[in-house]
Amino acid sequence: MSSTPDRTARAPDAGAQFDAGVREALPMPTDEAGDAIPDCAPRLGPDSLIWKFYGDNRTQFFGFQRTAGVENCIEQLGQGVLDHSVVFSDTLGRAKRTGPPLMKTVYSDEPHVWGRKVRDFHKPIKGTISDGSRYHALNPELFYWAHATFVDQVIYTADTFIRRLSDAEKEQIFNEGKIWYSLYGVSERGQPQTYDDFLAYWEHMLGRFVPHKTVLYGTGYIRKGIPGPRWIPKPLWKVLSAPLNGYTRLVLVGTMPPQMREVCQLPWNPKKEKRFQRFAATMRALNPVINRLPLWAVYTPWAATAWRRAGVDPRTLHNRAA
Repeated sequence: MSSTPDRTARAPDAGAQFDAGVREALPMPTDEAGDAIPDCAPRLGPDSLIWKFYGDNRTQFFGFQRTAGVENCIEQLGQGVLDHSVVFSDTLGRAKRTGPPLMKTVYSDEPHVWGRKVRDFHKPIKGTISDGSRYHALNPELFYWAHATFVDQVIYTADTFIRRLSDAEKEQIFNEGKIWYSLYGVSERGQPQTYDDFLAYWEHMLGRFVPHKTVLYGTGYIRKGIPGPRWIPKPLWKVLSAPLNGYTRLVLVGTMPPQMREVCQLPWNPKKEKRFQRFAATMRALNPVINRLPLWAVYTPWAATAWRRAGVDPRTLHNRAA
């Protein structure tokens, strides 16, 4: 593994590549709709760490805010959501429509079909950002950034809330993430080729974060408090929601990179960091107990169905760092 200085030294190259590519604002699919996918095309399966961790309910429950936030802290992505999504009028509905196709890209028996569907959802998403430059969601640099946030989600949440990962396992997840990305049928031009390069790329992208309206709206419930149902009196909801608000301001904010906390105006300090790390350590300690729960309690429905189809019990797999 390279040291931090080496990764930082590579970051300007990542930035130059991103700037040059993203300003082209050109979609770059690698095939056309209806093109046959070869039977030998690579896919993920039950031997992969992405299958093990991505569909785990802990990955989804603890990782959703980090993933959505870091994605939309990049101005072009945030603007694409603002211009083309119903996230402001139907936040939960959008999440419900977005999650299943992504899960099916990993876990269905037709991953390439679902990957292309996810890609094609993004064909009409284009526009301009604050400096007047154009963006297109199927530009390789933008599409890969969105994918990179899910690779990060798997690595970060598994290592933080499930069990510690070895460096070799993190690298394995990154390499499996390259197979995952290939399922979408978008140019790999924006994709780092090694895990070390991915770390340099990630650090550089964190430095590009801006307080876009989309991400500020998406984290508003943390700053202002979770809104209550209209039928519950406000004084009562203030009492009932206190534990939930405490959770979001400790655990969800704790998962965020410092750069995201800063642009989203979410306060953090060493005391909160210690409390967050204690919570995370407790969750990791509970992993043997969680692995005794029924499959449906540990995994999302799409992942649980895939494991049953494969005839494999994931709860017994990969429970110690390689």
